[in-house]
Amino acid sequence: MTPISEAQFEQLVADALDELPDEILDLLDNVVVLVEDKHPTEDLLGLYEGIPHTERDDYGGMALPDRITLYRLALCESVEDADELADEVLVTVIHEVAHHFGIDDERLHELGWD
Repeated sequence: MTPISEAQFEQLVADALDELPDEILDLLDNVVVLVEDKHPTEDLLGLYEGIPHTERDDYGGMALPDRITLYRLALCESVEDADELADEVLVTVIHEVAHHFGIDDERLHELGWD
């Protein structure tokens, strides 16, 4: 699919976040969601960087926020049309938020969130 503008893509990300249940959104702690064109070295749709909730024993008050990054060009290239892009953005947001809560790729695969 031809890449959409950054503003349009950011709206898709905002829409995906709005679809998450309030119970999940209330638990998101010290995390920022960013959009970049593509990962500098890997072919990724999204990336979680931070300390998952399951490992936050010594998580201090001055810790930098965790980062969830969605890669606009990679996501656009992975789909055929706008509807499929919206779905893939939602799946990628869910996938990276799951990592924030300590759910690894193996468990996500078991749950059907490839």
